Amino acid sequence: MNKIFALSAGTLLFCQVAAAQQKMVADKIAAIVGDKIILRSDIEGEMVNLQRSTPDGTIPPNAPCMIMEQIIAQKVMVMQAERDSLPVSEQDVDGQIDNRIRYFEDLYGSREKMKEVTGYSIYQLRERFRQPIKEGLLAKAMQDKITGSVKVTPSEVKKYFDAIPKDSLQFYESELEIGQIVILPKATKEMDQYAIDRLQEFKKQVQDKTSDFGRLAILYSEDPGAKENKGVYILNRNDKQWDPDFLAASFRLKENEISSPIKSQFGYHLIQCIKRQGDNITVQHILLKPNVTRSDLTEATKKLDSVRLLILDGKMTFGEAVAKFSDLQMSKFDGGMLQNRMNGSTLITIDQLDQPSERDIVLLLDTLKPGGISKPIPYVDDQPGGRGGIRIIYLKTRTNPHRENMTDDYARIQQRTLQLKQQDARDKWLREKIPTYYIHVEDEFKQCNHIAKWMGSIAKQ
Repeated sequence: MNKIFALSAGTLLFCQVAAAQQKMVADKIAAIVGDKIILRSDIEGEMVNLQRSTPDGTIPPNAPCMIMEQIIAQKVMVMQAERDSLPVSEQDVDGQIDNRIRYFEDLYGSREKMKEVTGYSIYQLRERFRQPIKEGLLAKAMQDKITGSVKVTPSEVKKYFDAIPKDSLQFYESELEIGQIVILPKATKEMDQYAIDRLQEFKKQVQDKTSDFGRLAILYSEDPGAKENKGVYILNRNDKQWDPDFLAASFRLKENEISSPIKSQFGYHLIQCIKRQGDNITVQHILLKPNVTRSDLTEATKKLDSVRLLILDGKMTFGEAVAKFSDLQMSKFDGGMLQNRMNGSTLITIDQLDQPSERDIVLLLDTLKPGGISKPIPYVDDQPGGRGGIRIIYLKTRTNPHRENMTDDYARIQQRTLQLKQQDARDKWLREKIPTYYIHVEDEFKQCNHIAKWMGSIAKQ
């Protein structure tokens, strides 16, 4: 139950977009908490979100129970917050919705693209998800009231640490904070037009039935997967791994229709719709990347050389340089720092640098000291048909390998101690409050660990 309020307002908003759009399960009532209902589609939407958030796409066998328990607990928090008249204003709700919409506008590239991909206008998003956003804020306000006064003393931290068996203490490999500034040179108009003309010719050949789309994909597509899959992909309207222009163009097509050349961040695509089914679509595409000339790469290298000197001379911070020069879209969110895919922090071990675009970073680390910046090196991203460019690497910090101890890792140990104490406070509060509310759950959830205890407490009332 430590992640009981991971269902934040933002997560609820776009999880429910996924649940509503995919129509995975008819909206059968799975539970009732007071005057609030929990639909089976709520559970399924969170299952999809959980699966997408795990690196290998697997979810624990108890996931439905865990999700149901989280939602029940949140509903109780919401109702108690309403009873206690905790302050959550409409301005707070509007602010949260605006933040989420701005994030997805940046992700998709424009408000129009977001509407094409999600299927909702801004007005519809605001109205459809105002209540989930408000409930998320109410639950957070109630949780803050319960745990806000919970503190841990140094003696409690030491007691927690001393109770850990010595052979169970975590060993920390050397951890690094690594940043990058990437420049992706753009092809000339002539190179763009050459790629467009070639794709137009491919389209004509397919329409005239003088060539097969799949054969052209194998022979000419610069998507690395085309040799094996002939450029065929199954897309879902809510899957954010795809370029938004490519995704939006795909969903504009009717079955058997072939697009005009479509520009994405990777190049130009010719897309054929093979099959549509609800929010899924099967497409086949050919990717051509306009050639970037050697002189373009040379100019990018010179530019990053100058940027590197500005940072090293203290005339510009790394963060300022990222904001001004980096061409990576995510830089505006991560400040150019590589993210630990396991926990979202900026601390990364060397063995976690396992993506193709990260492997050459490993070779540089022996030559960099904390605060050091590499000379410009080639860069190719990890997306299909990856873009090429130039980058510099910044090593912000590096720790030494060590067994967990109170000197080097006090902040981590203190945070774990606090989380456990907060969890105890939440669990105690729920045990006391849940029996005061009417709760009904479908039979399949009655044996879930916490739900069984809660229902037992209710029965004793």
